[in-house]
Amino acid sequence: MIPKLNDALRTQSDALQLRARRQEVLAGNIANADTPGYRAVDFDFTRALEDAGKRAGAAGSPIAPQRLVQTASSQPAADGNTVDMDAERARFADNAVRYEAALRVLNAQVRTMLDAIKG
Repeated sequence: MIPKLNDALRTQSDALQLRARRQEVLAGNIANADTPGYRAVDFDFTRALEDAGKRAGAAGSPIAPQRLVQTASSQPAADGNTVDMDAERARFADNAVRYEAALRVLNAQVRTMLDAIKG
């Protein structure tokens, strides 16, 4: 029974872990907006979640370190910094909203399971 419960919650759990990791990456970009030569990075959330699903049966954490790629900048600063604060803030806010949504879905799943157990 426990493996079935784990399977039912795995996708949302993986999504939460990946959203939290992406929030750290985006916060790092924002924190380094004035660092000369800093290159803004991010990762493809959808691909990372798909990869986590494929690794779900493997030993260890399904959330492996994500491959960070430099984000495209329309206008790098003269000092080589590629952080676009408007774009980073938008990605950060979007990711925060999606994190909250995933958390709500996970909470609803847990409540549903508890209600089913109680009868």
